[in-house]
Amino acid sequence: MSILNSGIWEASPLYKNAVLQLEEAGRVMKLDPNVLERLKRPKRALIVSVPIRLDDGAVAVFEGYRVQHNMTLGPGKGGIRYHQDVSLSEVAGLAMLMTFKCSLVGLPLGGAKGGICVDPTRLSRLEKQSLTRRYTSEINMIIGPDKDIPAPDIGTDAQTMAWMMDTFSQEQGYAIPGVVTGKPLDLGGSHGRAESTGRGVVYTIIETAKHLGFDIDENTTVAVHGFGKVGSVAAEEMALLGAKVVAVSDVDGGIYNRNGFNMKALLAYYQKNRRLAGFPESEPITNDELLALKVDILIPAAIDGVIHSKNVAKVKAKVIAEGANGPINADAHKALVERGVFIIPDILSNAGGVIVSYFEWVQGMQNFFWSEAEVNEKLKSIIVNAFHRVVDGMHRHKTNDMKTAALIAGVDRLNRAMLLRGLFP
Repeated sequence: MSILNSGIWEASPLYKNAVLQLEEAGRVMKLDPNVLERLKRPKRALIVSVPIRLDDGAVAVFEGYRVQHNMTLGPGKGGIRYHQDVSLSEVAGLAMLMTFKCSLVGLPLGGAKGGICVDPTRLSRLEKQSLTRRYTSEINMIIGPDKDIPAPDIGTDAQTMAWMMDTFSQEQGYAIPGVVTGKPLDLGGSHGRAESTGRGVVYTIIETAKHLGFDIDENTTVAVHGFGKVGSVAAEEMALLGAKVVAVSDVDGGIYNRNGFNMKALLAYYQKNRRLAGFPESEPITNDELLALKVDILIPAAIDGVIHSKNVAKVKAKVIAEGANGPINADAHKALVERGVFIIPDILSNAGGVIVSYFEWVQGMQNFFWSEAEVNEKLKSIIVNAFHRVVDGMHRHKTNDMKTAALIAGVDRLNRAMLLRGLFP
């Protein structure tokens, strides 16, 4: 039986939700059924074994993936995730979302994603380096600055990208900085890349406030689920705008302060202790309690599927900005939209990361680098323009669902490009 018809892709809720949302967008926009069917499946998927020698001398074998969903518009682009729940289906779903995200914001890139099923917190630095180098070597035939450009995701960072870049370059015989983005500045990284996803989330929130007619001030309450690379930056930026960040959380739970946190002190505490628990002038809360807080803006910035049919009735936020990929499943999303909650969809809200990754790729190919102010200005321009295209599309298609409108905007560009290129052979 063909892998395409075996149901292997549908194993992940994230993948199934992405397909459901694509089908709804296709129905509304009357998408060519042949294009719709093609977009439901990835172009290419590679599964690799990643053996490494552990510090104790034993050999452990991990499973790694790289999925390229669609490359009609250009090279693949997408992160590398190290997490114990990574699967082929999840990676395929994330690659699909990257396709729509790149198309929506007008980048000449396709959608890809990769990962290894591993708990990176249980690896030493040497073990993680070995894992990264072997994985890079195993997928090297399908990545490259003109083929597919990985970037950091959950469990990976700039150091991981440095190891990937070095491994790929060593095997080619010369330095190829453009094979990955999210690198350290000394290896050709871009100013503003580390903060770009969280900063993009906040840019879309600012535009949402203008669209809905409310001010972001000391009376605006914000809760952030996931205080990592995205959530911590979004929380800091919201506080700088004058909003009151009343709750934040990490994998072990959250903290709450009805008067809002001193964000500078909180960030310093978290940097020192690597946990939120115990921060002065705060009350402990669970992640579920955070999602149910009565706040103006909720930013789910951790993992997919945290808002679902069993807890959606408790969600009281007026605006939800999807900092993570797929944090709201399809059933919960429908219920929230019907209740009038304004949802800034993930392929728009968290697109700042891939936008600045694109900037890094361009700067590296030209060997001409921009200041952080220039990067932020260009990021804001692209993501704000995309926001207004989505809002216009929402009105044009007579839907109150920003996610459907965003998918339509992204798929429409893909549809035109795919029809123009035709089917090979």
